[in-house]
Amino acid sequence: MTYRMPTLPVRRHAGIALLALLALSAALSLAGCNRNGGETGVLAESAPPPAPMQAAAGYAGGMAMKDQRMRSVEPAAEPSASEAQQDGTPLQRFLAVRQDLNVEVPAEQLADAWGKVRDLCGTLKCELLSSSLLRETPQQPGNAMLEMRVEPADVDRLLGGLAGVASVVSHTTTSEDKTAEVIDVEARIKNRTEFRDSLRTMLRDTVTKRTMADLLAIQRTLSDTQAELDAIATQRKVLAQQTSKQHIQIQFTAKRALVSSGDGYSPMRNALRNAGSVLSESVGSLITFIAAVLPWLLLVVLPLGWLARVLWRRRRAS
Repeated sequence: MTYRMPTLPVRRHAGIALLALLALSAALSLAGCNRNGGETGVLAESAPPPAPMQAAAGYAGGMAMKDQRMRSVEPAAEPSASEAQQDGTPLQRFLAVRQDLNVEVPAEQLADAWGKVRDLCGTLKCELLSSSLLRETPQQPGNAMLEMRVEPADVDRLLGGLAGVASVVSHTTTSEDKTAEVIDVEARIKNRTEFRDSLRTMLRDTVTKRTMADLLAIQRTLSDTQAELDAIATQRKVLAQQTSKQHIQIQFTAKRALVSSGDGYSPMRNALRNAGSVLSESVGSLITFIAAVLPWLLLVVLPLGWLARVLWRRRRAS
């Protein structure tokens, strides 16, 4: 008697085991992929970005390096006056102060008063710009003028000395704010100075290879920049003179006495007062007339009179 094993249940269990093995393999593969992907993500996040490519230092003749060097020495934008004080510090103001004075002095003391004020300017921190003196003549009154630049600390001493020798009739003081102009000029000076120094550094550079055309272009730009810097420096000196000293102008005039009478207008009194001058003018006119007529009297009238007398005698004798 032959015994046969049942084949259907055995095949069923073998298929179940095979499916279980496949499922386990798939799970292990997914776990490994997740672990590798996590590590790759961490590495990707922690890796720094690549550095930008830079041109080689020795490649100085290329156009890209030349443009880059010229941009590096180009001046930055000049700050305006409104942007100059952004750090909160108080803004220093630059004022150009001018004083105009008219003073009166007795006519006989005009020259002395003018000389005393001019000599006083020489003892102070004072710069005499111009002076003029016109003495009194019969045709016109005398006057004088002084124009100076004085340090603010010595202005009171000068005006005090002026008050001791003359009477101030009018005194006008004006001021002009030069702050914005000074700040702009100083910013331009700083900017042009840095640009000039950069050009000089390029000329002294012996490592970088440059053509003769490049050197000539740099030298020409340096010359133009230096000329512009000198002009701006001169403008700054002028502003310094205007803002560091006060401009004072003094006009001297002779004092005139106003004579008034309580009796009112009197023609006879005026005629008697002016009689001497009228008589002098009349005598002068007579002398002038005689001096003008006398030559003609000697040269014309006398010869004609003598000729007429001779002719009359001959006619009478005949």
